[in-house]
Amino acid sequence: MTDTKSKVNLFSGSPLNRVSWLRSSHIFLNAAVDSPATRWVLFNAGRPLVAPNATSSGLALAYLSTHQVSPLLGTKPYFGQGTSPGSALQSTHVSPHTEAIRHLRGAAPLVFLGIHESNSASSALPSSDFTDREQAIANIAGQPFFAMDVAALDMQEEELARVLGATGVSQNDPGAPTWADPRTLMMASIDPFTAAIFAEARSMCDWNLSNKFCPACGSRNYSAWGGWKLVCSSLMPWADNTGRKPCATARGLHNFKHPRTDPVVIMIAIDETGDKILLGKNKKFPGNFYSALAGFMEPGESLEDAVVREMWEEAGVKVWNVRYHSGQPWPYPANLMLGFYARADASQPVRVDLDNELADARWYTRDEVNAVLSHPKGSYLSSRDNRKLGAETDKNPASREFKVPEEEAVATPNQEDELSPPPSFVVPPAAAIAGVLIRDWASGRIGFSEKAAL
Repeated sequence: MTDTKSKVNLFSGSPLNRVSWLRSSHIFLNAAVDSPATRWVLFNAGRPLVAPNATSSGLALAYLSTHQVSPLLGTKPYFGQGTSPGSALQSTHVSPHTEAIRHLRGAAPLVFLGIHESNSASSALPSSDFTDREQAIANIAGQPFFAMDVAALDMQEEELARVLGATGVSQNDPGAPTWADPRTLMMASIDPFTAAIFAEARSMCDWNLSNKFCPACGSRNYSAWGGWKLVCSSLMPWADNTGRKPCATARGLHNFKHPRTDPVVIMIAIDETGDKILLGKNKKFPGNFYSALAGFMEPGESLEDAVVREMWEEAGVKVWNVRYHSGQPWPYPANLMLGFYARADASQPVRVDLDNELADARWYTRDEVNAVLSHPKGSYLSSRDNRKLGAETDKNPASREFKVPEEEAVATPNQEDELSPPPSFVVPPAAAIAGVLIRDWASGRIGFSEKAAL
């Protein structure tokens, strides 16, 4: 078997130094916002602001300066806000619940993504080197990146367009930035740098936008740590909690106060000869589209347990010799795809009537898979198919169990091959980890060297 430890899938391999120890410093964050080098990634209810790619015919994230987005940021200070607009947090109010606090009504959460450093060696300094604003600005070596979702603003679309237009980001110009479907960038074959920033930004903005109230007591949440922590408003030093029980989040560590990543196992079963793999067609998949099987991990199970359970529940197939391949962040909205392959007996019947998620599951030979991979439309989905899959996922959160979004990256066929006969089935592109697993097996990069015992 080939070592897969160095495998870097799309959306992974972040180029940013996240300097997580500085997220609690409002001095550092405010200085980073004011840096002339800082760039912003904007979303509108999860839709990224994109612009024509200057080096290709596709699209790219629109990177805006702080000057361009300043009308959307509210009043200063942006972090470490006091009791009223324009006021800074007083020393008497400093506590673990107010670190880099951003709480004023109408102030959308701002997410600090990290710093892109110009050299390979990290030059980020300890938090003690950011004791005042001037020193903080001087000590920032690199380009800071931030993100925000404008859907969190109390602003109508018309007003938003006017504000963006006033800063030079006019959407009336055909070459100007525009809000796009979040899967459009996948179809645009984005570069690894953009993909990694997009994944972090979209997942973090979605988390902030979707968790406005404290799960423990129902009070409104506010943003802290540069968008990396949510704090219950009842814990503000000036909060009036008369007649209320203390919020449970006042003490201890609570996972719902920090960003979540939902682990999803995704796997292919390889038969004992090594020449066949099991692929499935979800009931929501368009056309003759087959992929690796997948599902969310459940509490109280290991990664291997989840692989075994999902293979049995979806296809009635028992697997063993579960092997890890690689992982892929999947920002739709915040999944972590964990790729595996395992051994199975292809002579045993396949059944899809257990959890009824699959329309079909079948074994394909290496020759059959390679024939599809070599076909110009072997991993092609139309924009219409992608929109259909995305709409189904958005209206039915329960179906987000990878089943739809994992397949929404597409490869564009060569125009000269438009008239060629269609492939016998279609598989995911190499941009998705399902496509990587299938291709690595088809090319002989993964497999089992000998028959494994039950």
